[in-house]
Amino acid sequence: MDTFKVAVIPGDGIGPEVIDEGVKIMKKAAELDGRLQLEFTYFPWGCEFYLKNGKMMDEDGIEQLKSFDAIYLGAVGYPGVPDHISLWDLLLKIRKEFDQYVNIRPITLLNGAPCPITGGNKENIDMLFIRENSEGEYAGAGDWLFKGKPEEVVLQTGVFSRKGTERIIRYAFETASNAGKTLTSISKGNALNYSMVFWDQVFEQVSKEYPQVQTYSYLVDAAAMYMIKDPARFEVVVTSNLFGDILTDLGAALGGGMGLAAGANINPERMFPSMFEPIHGSAPDIAGKGIANPLAAIWSASQLFDFLGFNDIGENLISCIEKTLEEKRVLTPDLGGSASTSEVGARVAEILTEMAKVQSSI
Repeated sequence: MDTFKVAVIPGDGIGPEVIDEGVKIMKKAAELDGRLQLEFTYFPWGCEFYLKNGKMMDEDGIEQLKSFDAIYLGAVGYPGVPDHISLWDLLLKIRKEFDQYVNIRPITLLNGAPCPITGGNKENIDMLFIRENSEGEYAGAGDWLFKGKPEEVVLQTGVFSRKGTERIIRYAFETASNAGKTLTSISKGNALNYSMVFWDQVFEQVSKEYPQVQTYSYLVDAAAMYMIKDPARFEVVVTSNLFGDILTDLGAALGGGMGLAAGANINPERMFPSMFEPIHGSAPDIAGKGIANPLAAIWSASQLFDFLGFNDIGENLISCIEKTLEEKRVLTPDLGGSASTSEVGARVAEILTEMAKVQSSI
C-alpha cells in the first residue's frame, strides 16, 4: 500500500470548516479503496497566525513543506490583515517557491448545479482552464516612486519569460492533445504590445509541434463575452496569470457558483509538492456559522487524487458531488438548501460508500 503525506493548511474564515469535510472525504475514499494511505499534518498558518506572530507562516515554513507529497489549503485572508500581505506571504509564496507554474481550474456545470445563463448544461459548459501561475502580471515586479508627492508614480511590471511562457503553453498543448480537445489561447495582443504580442508569438510557434490540436485565439474581452454567449466553444484554455484569475471566476459563476470552484497549483516535474484549494476565499461574513459549501474543497480533493495517480478515485468524488447536487436534499444555503457544512460532507461520504459497494459487487 502506498502512503502519501499531505500538509493541511486550513487557513482563515471558512477554510477550516470546508477543509475538515475534505479531509474526512479523503480519508473515507482511501479507506474504501485500499490501495493507498494518507497521512495528514496540520499547520496553523494564516491571518490569525500573522496577528499573533507578525508573519503568515513560520520562517522555515517552505522547508517544512518540502517533504510532503501534496498541500491542501483552505483559504487565505481575513479583516485586519491587508490582502497583499495575506496573499503574498503565504499563497503566492508557496506557489513561487515550489514552482507551481500550472494552475488548473475545471469549469464544468454538473447536473443539478444552478446556472445563470439560459440553456446552460453539462454538454456546453465543460472547459478546463490552464493558467500561468508563476510570473506574468503577478510577478511582483515594479516600483513606487515619489510617494506622497504630486509626481507620485507606480509601476506594476508584467514579467513574461521565454521559459515561463513556453512551458505553460506546451503543458496546455499536451493536455489538449491527450484529451483530443481543442485549445484556445486568450491574450490581449492588440493593446499590450510587448507581453501579449510575445505570448501570441510563442503560442503560434509551439502550435507547429502539435498539428493534431485545433487551436483558437481570442482577445480577453471577446473571450469574456463568448464564455457567456457560446461557452461550448471553449474546451482547453490557456492564458496568463491575471486573465486566468479573472476569467475563472466568471467560469465559476457558469459552473454553479464559487462553492463549486476548485483549483490545483501544479509542479509538473514533481520536484516540489503541488497544492490543492477551493478558490472561494475565506468568506468572513459566514465564517463560524456552519453553512459554508464544502463541495469545492471536495472537488479540490478529487484533483489531489488525480495528481497522486488515482484518477478513478478523483472521478468517483466528482460523481458523488454531482449526485448530491441532483438529489437537492442536502445542500448549503448558497445552493438553495438549508443543510450545514458537515451535513453536506456526511452525505457525500454516504454516497461514496454506496458507490464503493456497487463497484465491488460488479
